[in-house]
Amino acid sequence: MLDRLPTALPQVVDYRRIFREAQIWMERVGLQLPPDRRVADLSVAQMQLVEIAKALSLEARILLLDEPTASIIPHEVTYLFRLLRDLRDHGVALLFVSHKLEEVFDLCDRVTVLRDGRNACDGEDLRDLSTDRLVTYMVGRADVTRALPAKPAPSGEPALELVDVETEAGARNISFQLHRGEVLGVYGLVGAGRTELARALVGEVKVSRGEILRNGRPVRIRGIRDALEQHRIGYVSENRKEEGLILLQSVGRNLSITIWRRLRRLGLLIFGGRERDAVLPYVKRLDIRAHSLAQSVGTLSGGNQQKVSLGKWLAADVEILIVDEPTVGIDIKTKNTLHELVWELAAQGRSILLISSDMPEIVRVTDRILVMRGHRIVGEISNSHDYADVSQAIMGRLS
Repeated sequence: MLDRLPTALPQVVDYRRIFREAQIWMERVGLQLPPDRRVADLSVAQMQLVEIAKALSLEARILLLDEPTASIIPHEVTYLFRLLRDLRDHGVALLFVSHKLEEVFDLCDRVTVLRDGRNACDGEDLRDLSTDRLVTYMVGRADVTRALPAKPAPSGEPALELVDVETEAGARNISFQLHRGEVLGVYGLVGAGRTELARALVGEVKVSRGEILRNGRPVRIRGIRDALEQHRIGYVSENRKEEGLILLQSVGRNLSITIWRRLRRLGLLIFGGRERDAVLPYVKRLDIRAHSLAQSVGTLSGGNQQKVSLGKWLAADVEILIVDEPTVGIDIKTKNTLHELVWELAAQGRSILLISSDMPEIVRVTDRILVMRGHRIVGEISNSHDYADVSQAIMGRLS
C-alpha cells in the first residue's frame, strides 16, 4: 500500500485501513501472515509473495511479472497460476518472464525467446512448439540437460551429524547424518525451517539443545568464520544479493574473500597478482562470464552471480558445502552446469547439503532427501531418481 497510503486526516496515515486492505490482497496470493509483520523478517519466498500481492492490488490492465515464481514452491505456484488465469480471463494482459519451461507451457499463449540480447524467436504460438525446440531457441541446442554420470556411493563415518538438535529459530528434534561423497537434499514448504536449519549449521542461529558432530566429535560453531576456518564448512545463501555477495566489489574480490587470510602478506596487504592467480582457476572452471576480474559483481547476470557465490567456497576448499536454493532465477543452461558441479564435488568426496524448493532439482541431484514441515524432519527418502515415484513420496510426507 506504500504508493497510495490512505489517510484519516490530512497527513495522518490510517494504519487500520492499510492493514485491512492489505489483508485482502495477501489472502489472494495465499500469504497467511499478519499484515503488520515487518518485511525484513520474512523469508525470500514470502517477500516474493508480498511483491506479487502489491502488483495485483494495483488492479492494472497490463501486468508484468519478472520471475514471479523464483522463490516459491509448487503449491504456491499452482495457487498463483490459478489467480493469473482468472485475471487473463477478465481481460488483463500478462507479460510473464521465466526460465522454467514447464511454467511457460502451463500458463502462456505465445512466447518470445531472448538469447544474448537478441530475439531467438518472436511471439510464436506455444501450441506449435515442443520443449526441445524451445530449449534450442534458448541455448542453441536441445540436449542441455544431460544425464548425471555415476559416482561412488557415500560411505564411511558421517562428515556431519545432528542428534536431537533444537534451535532458537524453532527447529525441534532434528537428527540426520551427512556422509562424505553424498548430496543430501532438504525439501519442504515455505516456513518449514530449512534455511533456519542451514544457518544453525554455520553458527548464525543458536543451537539450544542437542549435538552437532563433525567427524564424530561434538562441536560448537560460533559463526561463519568459525565454520570455515575450524570446521571446513561453507554456506551458499539463498539470498545472494544481500548475503552471498558484495555487489559493489569486483568479481575477483568476491571470489577471494574466503581466503584473504591465506593471501595476505606483510601484515594486512593482499597483492593483486596473488589474488588473481588464486581465483582465476575458479573463473575458468565455473565459466564465469565477466569482462575481467575487476568487473563489479553487481553488473553480472543472476547466473554468473550465483557462480561467484559458489566459487568463493570452492576457492576455500571446504569439505562440507551447504547450498540453499542454488538455481533460483537462473537460466536452464547455467542451472544444468551447477547441477553437474554439485554432483562432481560429491564424486570428489565433498559432502553437500542441498536445500531446494524445485522438485525436479531435488530429485535429479541428490542421493537422499529429508522432508521438513513445521521445523521438523517428517520423512527421509532414498532417491531412486524416478520423478513420479519420488515426488509422490515427498508430497505424501507433507500431507
